[in-house]
Amino acid sequence: MDRRSFVGKAVAAGALASIAAGALSSCKKELSHEELGLPPLLDRAPDGKKLRAGLVGCGNRGTGAALNFMAAGSDLEITALADVFPDKVEDCKGKLKNAGIEVPSENCFSGFDGYKRLIDSDLDIVLLATPPHFRPEHLKACLVAKKHVFMEKPACVDPVGARSIMASSRKAAAMGLTIITGTQRRHERDYVETYKHVANGEIGELVSARAWWLQSHVWFRTREEGWTDMEYYLRNWNNFTWLSGDHFLDTHVHNIDIINWFKDSHPVSATGFGGRHRRVTGDQFDFFNVDFDFGDGFHSQSSSRQIDGCENGIGEVIMGTEGYTNCQNKIYNLDGSIKWEYEYPKNSNGVSTDVVKVPAYVQEHIDLVTAIRTNTPVQEADQTAISTLTAIMGRISAYTGKKTSWEEMMNSTLKLGPEEYLLEDMDIEFPVPAPGIQHRSV
Repeated sequence: MDRRSFVGKAVAAGALASIAAGALSSCKKELSHEELGLPPLLDRAPDGKKLRAGLVGCGNRGTGAALNFMAAGSDLEITALADVFPDKVEDCKGKLKNAGIEVPSENCFSGFDGYKRLIDSDLDIVLLATPPHFRPEHLKACLVAKKHVFMEKPACVDPVGARSIMASSRKAAAMGLTIITGTQRRHERDYVETYKHVANGEIGELVSARAWWLQSHVWFRTREEGWTDMEYYLRNWNNFTWLSGDHFLDTHVHNIDIINWFKDSHPVSATGFGGRHRRVTGDQFDFFNVDFDFGDGFHSQSSSRQIDGCENGIGEVIMGTEGYTNCQNKIYNLDGSIKWEYEYPKNSNGVSTDVVKVPAYVQEHIDLVTAIRTNTPVQEADQTAISTLTAIMGRISAYTGKKTSWEEMMNSTLKLGPEEYLLEDMDIEFPVPAPGIQHRSV
């Protein structure tokens, strides 16, 4: 064969190979909703046996969770309430009564052991909405009593707690119990549909990401006369790391969870920084910036800030070799043009509402009830523990100024907070961390 013939045949063969590869690519089976392990996203939970739920943690989020549960379907009841403080129980009870939900006084419990008495009452589901410090122990108690669980994020505040949640997740799976968590974006229809497109290769190989939660300072409580140390900490829990995990966990964990979800993995290390300039109470930072290294060339840049009077915004972006996405409702070509966009329901005038059909806070409870009534247990505790531990790894790096690894987190003995819980003064201090100095409160 002469050179010209060889080259001609080679080019032809190459063209055929390219066509074949394209054909194979076009014939590639798209992973379905079910194959991707996504929730069914029904508009309402199916009818079934009556389900009774008890709420542990009667603050604003807990009260909201109780109302969201009641909106999920028929034959659902809130039958018990528990909180450390009796006034919080009464406040929640009153708000539920205003919504037509009567909780018997004999099923209202207070004190640090109130959750135990609630779990022992006649119920099927426990809603956990206390400060996240208490989540690991509360979850273990629920599983001992064979209760299904809805638990708010973050899953915990320290590595010991994260590993406890992971172990509880495995136990719940073996017992056939359902645990749904408050990472509601995984239950939000626009996020779920965007995830499906990315998982099926719409933006090619994932290259990098950034995530941010920038907002004004949230609520705080000033100490009132007569409050013991413990009462002050608990009533001002959002500003103490041992109770809330810092805002890098409490709010930004949502964004971190999205990146872990779309990437289908977690970082192997974190290098971060942060500081405190404006907070007037507690022991937390005002801002964080953390580089998460996933160990395969993929990095995610994570930013979280709570300072009044600054530019705010919340979101995620993931870059790929063939485009990028805001993770919520749009996929872009590399030149910035829109490649795909989620179609929201339209109003009576045919205009897109930009609102999902079912609110995500209700959708997660619809998915909880659906899993129980269809006997298809769902287990979300492990993935939320992983995202929470990712945030803890970033927080510790920023607090200490040191690179922190996943391996360190999986072996760390760090457990924040006091050894026992009494509504008394405490011989313990919670200093503001200083990078470069190892604090016990990291």
